[in-house]
Amino acid sequence: MRTGRFFQMITIVLLSLAVTLPARPQETKEQKKEAQLRVLHGSVINKAENPVASSVVYLKNLKSQAVKTYIADDSGNYRFSGLDPNVDYEIHAEHDDLSSPVRNISSFDSRRDIEVTLKLSRKKPAN
Repeated sequence: MRTGRFFQMITIVLLSLAVTLPARPQETKEQKKEAQLRVLHGSVINKAENPVASSVVYLKNLKSQAVKTYIADDSGNYRFSGLDPNVDYEIHAEHDDLSSPVRNISSFDSRRDIEVTLKLSRKKPAN
């Protein structure tokens, strides 16, 4: 008789805990995809390694060939967010008649937060 009562009490306690504990929401596919997106940021500097404000940073998606631009802030910083981790990118900066070498961001690079310093060191090619 006592054993039956004991199991009833345990059952009641467990049921009340299950009802009162908040359920953890399921992650949607969109939230999972968003959590995997990458951020690319850094700074644009000159040969003397000083920041170059108002430089134009070009980011090219090698899959779609789409190009995004960002104008570096007063400290020479730029930022691209929401980048697909399954796509390769090319990035370079330009300011006046100078440009930086093109840098590649590979889809094989598993980092979610990528920092790249772009150094303006050569003359822009004439068009």
